[in-house]
Amino acid sequence: MVEIKSAGELDAMREAGRVVGRALQEVVKHAAVGVRLVELDEVAATVIAEAGATPSFLHYQPAFAPTPYPKVICASVNDVIVHGIPDRSRLRDGDVVSIDCGAYLDGWAGDSAVTFTVGLPRPRDLELISATERALQAGIAAMTPGNRLGDIGHAIAQHAAEGGYGVPVDFGGHGIGRRMHEDPHVANHGRPGRGMVLRAGMTLAIEPMFVAGGNGDYRTARDGWALHSVDGTRAAHAEHSVAVTDDGPVILTLP
Repeated sequence: MVEIKSAGELDAMREAGRVVGRALQEVVKHAAVGVRLVELDEVAATVIAEAGATPSFLHYQPAFAPTPYPKVICASVNDVIVHGIPDRSRLRDGDVVSIDCGAYLDGWAGDSAVTFTVGLPRPRDLELISATERALQAGIAAMTPGNRLGDIGHAIAQHAAEGGYGVPVDFGGHGIGRRMHEDPHVANHGRPGRGMVLRAGMTLAIEPMFVAGGNGDYRTARDGWALHSVDGTRAAHAEHSVAVTDDGPVILTLP
């Protein structure tokens, strides 16, 4: 079931989203060559706790996962597409880092992700990140009443095709509200004019994931969580929680 949110409920979701936005902002500020991934997790945990919110990733266990998730953020480096578990490894010069973060505040969820580089970036990595961010904005722009889910996926897929990037077909965006993951699934590919009709008050997490090698195939790490590109090429991930409104899409996860 897809819940339609009232104006007051969207305001509450925006407050949850702001916590997530601030956590990501602080993580990016703290990230540098030599910093351990667990340190970034601690930064996000502190921001969420100080806001009186609860991390939504910690102890979360979807159907595909063999164990509950053990950390506050997902920290995916280089060839890890999504769901990387922060450990004591240190960031290295030129790394591509994707951070995904979620939190609950007053019963509402926020979910967002950002990809960036540390140290001296490679031009092709910056192009990958930029294409993923443009795809996110294109997907958001398609979130107008009367459009369909396929319009969102098509807008995202166009940017992947233009850059020659791969898209993992089994993963994408989702509904969000009282729970982090709600109906509907929002694929990062689709046919325009197909799928569920968008209505004002719907809230979706839009999250393109692009793989540089042009092949979206992935393998799951031994931990049962991290998804690595099969060809070993680097990946980027961008996400915002967004509301459909009569005045256009409204991003709910800005800091």
